[in-house]
Parts: sequence; C-alpha cells; structure tokens
Amino acid sequence: MLASRSGRDGRSASNRLSSAPITISALAIALTLLAPAFAAGADEVHPLRLCADPTNLPFSSDNPATPGLYLEVGQALGKALGRPVVYDWYKSYFGKRTVRVTLLGKQCDAMVGLTPSTDFMGPAVIFSKPILKEGYALVTAKGRKIASLADLKPLRVAVQYQSTPQNLLAQRDEIQKVTVLSPDEGMKALDQGKADVAFIWGPVAGWLNKTEYGGKYDIQSVEGEGLLWPVAIGFAKASTELRDQVDAVLPQVEALLPELSAKYGLPADTPVKLTALQRPLVRLAAADVPAPQVVVDAGAPQPPLTAAIIKSRANDSEAVTSGRETFNGTCAHCHGPDAVQSERHIDLRRLKLKYADDVRDVYWKTVHQGRPAKGMPAWKEVFDDKQLDDVYAYLMTVQTPGN
Repeated sequence: MLASRSGRDGRSASNRLSSAPITISALAIALTLLAPAFAAGADEVHPLRLCADPTNLPFSSDNPATPGLYLEVGQALGKALGRPVVYDWYKSYFGKRTVRVTLLGKQCDAMVGLTPSTDFMGPAVIFSKPILKEGYALVTAKGRKIASLADLKPLRVAVQYQSTPQNLLAQRDEIQKVTVLSPDEGMKALDQGKADVAFIWGPVAGWLNKTEYGGKYDIQSVEGEGLLWPVAIGFAKASTELRDQVDAVLPQVEALLPELSAKYGLPADTPVKLTALQRPLVRLAAADVPAPQVVVDAGAPQPPLTAAIIKSRANDSEAVTSGRETFNGTCAHCHGPDAVQSERHIDLRRLKLKYADDVRDVYWKTVHQGRPAKGMPAWKEVFDDKQLDDVYAYLMTVQTPGN
C-alpha cells in the first residue's frame, strides 16, 4: 500500500524513488551553479545613502544631467568605497530639521555640506575632515575690484537680509544698502542697475553668474569672522566607522574638487580679507539662504530684552515654551530671534494690530499654505498642528499692544 500511495506531486512513491538519483544529480548541479549567487548575497554591498536637496543647485539636484557639487562628491565617495549611491530627498531650507529628519532619523548615512563644529546639534552629528571652504562674495562688474570696506563707500551694495554682510554694513551710514532676500534677488538688483555691488552667498552667486548671466560679473570671495566656513560631510554619531572610511578615501575625492568647483561656478580666487562684527554661526552650508543670525539690523532701534521679560518666561506654559523653541529654530530666519524684527511687513509682533479678530485665521492659512511668492514655504508637511498651535501661542505673548 505504501508503494502505491501517491505523493503531493501526483506520482506514486515507487516512481518518486526510482527517479531520485536523477533528481539529486540535477539538484547538485543547480546548487553548484547557484553557489556564487548565494555567496554574493551573503556579502551584499549596501548602498551609500546620501541626504540631498532635489532643488538646490549648485549643490544638489535630482536632475541627473546636473546633479550638483555635493552629489558629485557623494558619487565619487561611493566609487572610492565600492558602494552604489542612493538619495534621500529633503528640502535643505528647513535647516537643522533637515538633519534631524534625514540623517538622525536614519533615512540616510551621510550629508555633504555641513559646517564641522562641536556646537552643531551637540554630539549627535560627527564630521569628516573639511573638504571645501564656502562663504559670501562680492559680485561686481568686470574689472571693479574691492580691496576693503572703504571701497564700498560710494557704492550701492545689495546685501542679504539678516546675513553677516548686512550686519557688517549696518552701522556704516556712508554705504548705501539695498536689502534683498536671496542671492537671486541680489544678482537681479545688480543686473537691473539697482545696486553697484552684490554682497551675497558666493556659491550661488557663482552658479547664477555662470548659468544665467553668461559670466558677465566678477565674483570676489571674502573672508573674515562670519564670512567664510569650512565644509565637511556629516554623519550620525554612531557612524564612526563610516566616517573613518570616508576620511581614508577623501584624498581621492579632493583631487576632483577644482574641476567640480569650476563646473558649478564656485569662486576659486584668493579671498579678500574683511572684518565682520559678529562671530559666525553654525549653518547648513548647502542652504542657498544664510542661517538665522542672532543680531538684527543694528541700524534700527530694538526693544530691550529686560529682566522682567526674562523673569516672565519662567511662568510660560508648556505650549508657549515649545512654540518659542520651534519659532527660534525655524521662523527666526526671516522674522527675527524671539520675533524681534525691524521690518514692519514681516514683524510678527504686529499680527493683532494688522488682523484684529482675524489673526488666528490668517496665521493658520499662512503657515499651512505658505506664501511662495514671498519666499515663505508651507509648513504643514513639516510641523504637525499641535506644533503650529504652540507657535501661535508663543506669538500671542509677544504682540505689540495697540495705542
């Protein structure tokens, strides 16, 4: 009875046994052929995952034709390490939040373009050896050289809002300032004859000069306190092994940097030495807009931060405390640290004066939808409603009283 029982494949036991030698032989051949594949699977090479902004040229782009300086550095690193490269896309204008979500959120392994400093996000981020220096630059007509701040006296100078150049020139009444919000606006002001010099973020100025203005301007690098930064590759603190591997192959990558810098228009001249008024702050070197500064325009009077205000913060609710932290970590870039702002149209202390009973609705619509035409992104995908409520709660504590 056992000999006549059919197996699950529909054949009798005797038939299955009689064919066993052939089956075993075929299996042996198959295993022999598959052995290299099993070995390869055991030693599978994991990709190098890079954090990258998809629309941040000259640094990074999701366009394979122009991947950007940082992505080409990352590709060279992957090649040197023998690892394929993949990307985790995230907008870099979210600043430190970008690092928290991507790098520290384990969505990627490395981020090219961070400023190496022990002050940057505590010990959570570690860095490779510096690979570049990036900073502000003076953009002028061909042949016009600026050797010192004195050379700017008779000129109209476009400066980025709340940047070190703006702070540097704020107390110099003899220099006419033209405030712009971005390097793009600075280049346009220069090209439209509204400014004689643009004192703006150098890498973006160089890229725009190369791609949009046909190289018609001179780009002069500057150095000084708060004007020039080293650039490195950042890793989560647990990735010391990868950091050391990257440091070991960096000389191979650094050999490509002059060519890549020229390709993307980065200034390569000897920087002009200038003196700034404040120490540099840690920032995302990849961002094409400067990081928030703790000093607002010194030329405008600001309300003092009194002992009474500081004392009152001890009684802040949890929501207000959380909202202040979120505001100063993100919104202060444009609206001023602690909402102290000298330009009335973006002074959030005037919300109640401007919108009265509609203030809540206006705030909610603005933070959810953004104002792209004015350079403000929508924050609904970045912060949840509770966090945005907390920011609102904080802003209500700093409103300017009505007359």
